Amino acid sequence: MPLSAFTIGYGGRKPDDFTKLLTDNGVKTLVDVRLRPDRASMGVYAKAADATKGIAGLLAKAEVGYVSLPELGNLFLDYDDWPERYERFLALAAPVLFDRLEGIAGPVCLMCAEKRLCECHRRHVAAHLEKTKGWTFTHIE
Repeated sequence: MPLSAFTIGYGGRKPDDFTKLLTDNGVKTLVDVRLRPDRASMGVYAKAADATKGIAGLLAKAEVGYVSLPELGNLFLDYDDWPERYERFLALAAPVLFDRLEGIAGPVCLMCAEKRLCECHRRHVAAHLEKTKGWTFTHIE
């Protein structure tokens, strides 16, 4: 089923500004596509063991759901050719990787650390979902 969705990066954003962008766009569930959500440089954006703290707690206060999908994280960030490697990874593994997106309350927003879409792997996730599933994305920058 085609879905209208969003992407966002939290880098350089104040928590209140971040949640306002989500709620202003009607986002119901934030889908965290970071490989290591527990290692955010700003603790408020880290995935904490206690769901009332960190990113889940921040989003709960704004009535936005939180789902972490580290399997969509960028395994190839340390490579100069990471975009090409990540594209190949998605092409090979997409059916297995994207099955957890089924049934998540939308509109959803894919989130990573990079504020600018052009520097982040989430653009590849979005492009793949557009091409294979018919989703449409608005990139919140």
